[in-house]
Amino acid sequence: MDIATVLGIISAFGLVLVAIFMGGGLILFVNAPSAMIVIGGTLGTTMINYPLKEVLGVIKVVKNVFFTKVLSTKDIIKQFVDFSNKARREGILALESEVKSVDEDFLRKGIQLSIDGLEPQSIREILETEISFIQDRHRLGAEIFTTMGTFAPALGMVGTLIGLVQMLQTMSDPSSIGPAMAVALLTTFYGSVMANIVCMPMAGKLRTRSSEEVLAKEVMIEGVICLSTGENPRIVEQKLQAFLAPNQRESQFE
Repeated sequence: MDIATVLGIISAFGLVLVAIFMGGGLILFVNAPSAMIVIGGTLGTTMINYPLKEVLGVIKVVKNVFFTKVLSTKDIIKQFVDFSNKARREGILALESEVKSVDEDFLRKGIQLSIDGLEPQSIREILETEISFIQDRHRLGAEIFTTMGTFAPALGMVGTLIGLVQMLQTMSDPSSIGPAMAVALLTTFYGSVMANIVCMPMAGKLRTRSSEEVLAKEVMIEGVICLSTGENPRIVEQKLQAFLAPNQRESQFE
């Protein structure tokens, strides 16, 4: 689980709730019509904007915000140096036994293509095409949350207008002004909370996750190409460490 995401949600909602309780109590901020306008309206407009299948797929995407684990680039480099050492000693076919123990599907596919004797350029094209489609899927998930974060404040404004119209129509009855004003103000509040504490941060985290995963897969591609061309393990390490910041580079040969 991503601790930063959990701590961020707890701190963001926690501080808002503390401020609410310090000002009078939570019940003042509970309003069913406002929630219906913002939450229901946001989901409805999102379904207008995207196919139903993609909107329902957001449920799976949310899991990536909390639980996705990207392989460490350092671990990938170490793994490829070990593969390279074995390939130089025993030949590329010796990696056949290692492939079964590789958990990452993308890495396993790349090594298998190398073992099968495919040309390096062909391997690169196949794996880069796969990365391209992975990026498209990730981009869609982040884009849906960004869209929801854009619609939520707009629906909040719609609710505010509804509340103001209701209030202006009943000015002669002071008892009805309060509920109408609550709808007017709370829809804006709900829309802002939904956009700025839920949707936009999740979209940002998904974009970050996508960048991390794409970087790891680019390192894998370069490592697979090195294996297929029979590069020296030291050269393999140097090539792959180019993806790391200088202060993160640790050589296994020193």
